[in-house]
Amino acid sequence: MKILVSAFERSANLHLSYLLPHLKFEPIGIFDRSLGNPIADLQSLAVMGFSDAFKKLPLFLDLKRQMVELADQAHKVLLIDASGFNLPLAKAIKKRYPNKEIIYYILPQAWAWRRGRIKTIERYVDKALSILPFEKEYYTPGYDIRYVGHPLLDEIPRFKSAPLSSDVVAFMPGSRRSEITSLMPIFRQVRKELSKEALLVVPKHMDLSIYGDISGFSVTHDTYEALLRSEFAFICSGTATLEASLIGTPLALCYIAKPLDYFIAKRFVKLSHVGLANIMLGGGVHPEFLQENVTPQNLLQAYQSADPVRFLEKSMQLRTYLGSGSAINAAREING
Repeated sequence: MKILVSAFERSANLHLSYLLPHLKFEPIGIFDRSLGNPIADLQSLAVMGFSDAFKKLPLFLDLKRQMVELADQAHKVLLIDASGFNLPLAKAIKKRYPNKEIIYYILPQAWAWRRGRIKTIERYVDKALSILPFEKEYYTPGYDIRYVGHPLLDEIPRFKSAPLSSDVVAFMPGSRRSEITSLMPIFRQVRKELSKEALLVVPKHMDLSIYGDISGFSVTHDTYEALLRSEFAFICSGTATLEASLIGTPLALCYIAKPLDYFIAKRFVKLSHVGLANIMLGGGVHPEFLQENVTPQNLLQAYQSADPVRFLEKSMQLRTYLGSGSAINAAREING
């Protein structure tokens, strides 16, 4: 039996790699070539900014058409993340094949912004597999949304069991060019004030020239090993803050957006915290610095005032809250 899979992002394909061994279906569709035989090269689908997305619109429209045609061969449909492509795809497939079961794994964060997407999911997706325990509260009672655990608990190989004092500090300026160029000048100033080894975590696909002068840093591609070795981390807002929180490495969340983007986000995102660990535990896990508050002085103060013992307690509380990894549980829901 076959399952039509739509997995665009690198993170989605990492989650998919843990899921596939437990599935009874052969994947067809869009995913990394290391996982099978997709209909498109993910490298050609990478989008950098709005202008690039506009240029590639014909490609995406043709890809959606191909996926709808391919759905005829599949017993089920599995969508992973990427709501901009996957929600229109779900609508198109459901219109063509009303009885085809559509499953969404790694849901869009509609609880944070653009909540109208929840109604779209409820209308065109038959089963929603949530990786955040609180997510189902935002959906209509009776809709089939199930918490399956969190994929990071499958993917992180080791967690700290005791507070760590080391001569290593990690710097993680993000995975997008704009994030890196905004944070690296500040990170360089912070690094000069620390008599520690400074690990700069760089995604394997990134060009080092984007980072500017990195002479004061040791470059690594291994996020989890860097966080395990480090006594503290300065991290661009994103999944990496949750990874550090789960592993048990105290951190400061940093984010600088373009002024217009930040203004729009403030208007539409109604959250008191940015980091997922703070959102899930109601704050108090790690400090958050946004926009003009991302200064060397603030980041150094966060480092100097960190409480590793208290942070590890919060880390263990977070692991308990999430419960388990998601791969086996999600596969059980998909296979059923």
